[in-house]
Amino acid sequence: MILEIKGLDKSFPQADHNKIEVLKNLNLQVEEGETVAVVGQSGSGKSTLLSLLAGLDRQSSGSLRLRGQEISAMSEKKLTQFRAENIGIIFQQFYLMPHLTALENVSLPLEIFGHKDSQERAHEALQQVGLAERESHFPHQLSGGESQRVAIARAIVIRPSILLADEPTGNLDNATGVQVSNLLFDLVQTTGMTLLLVTHNTELAQRCSRQLTLLSGTFQ
Repeated sequence: MILEIKGLDKSFPQADHNKIEVLKNLNLQVEEGETVAVVGQSGSGKSTLLSLLAGLDRQSSGSLRLRGQEISAMSEKKLTQFRAENIGIIFQQFYLMPHLTALENVSLPLEIFGHKDSQERAHEALQQVGLAERESHFPHQLSGGESQRVAIARAIVIRPSILLADEPTGNLDNATGVQVSNLLFDLVQTTGMTLLLVTHNTELAQRCSRQLTLLSGTFQ
């Protein structure tokens, strides 16, 4: 089992000493290599859940274990290292560095941690997403679909054990969205990565082996 969530809660304190409960007593087990979609309307807690899984935020209570390790028990330094080695993240926004080429954007996560083969692995990742010929281009020279493919290459370049995707086709037109989703699922199948996909797109969700609905902070 790659991911295990038990009794997960997340709330945000308010100025009036009350709190907003976003996630409530979530329980989830995900096997290695499984593809899981979490669907729900805006405000249901999907992105908050993904932030917790990525270690970008901390839960209020409960347990979140990835590869057998409790994420909330890690120091920030250890968590940063753990994320860099195990978790690939794809956002709805591309978040590419505008002053870096496609190759440099993809190699950045490896270079931060001193990988000597970062350029070679970045080139390989861009080949995997069909953009080897665009590696010297800057983000403003790329289309939306190409930018998201660069973002996917950046997420897989670390060879993660789990890939987290937050509305990966949300900023793309329908045709480009289909192309990007086809690429994403092909990569997951080829590499055997675990995929946890957050989306409101039911067609995209149905491509996963399992679909979960998040409503008012709980799985239905």
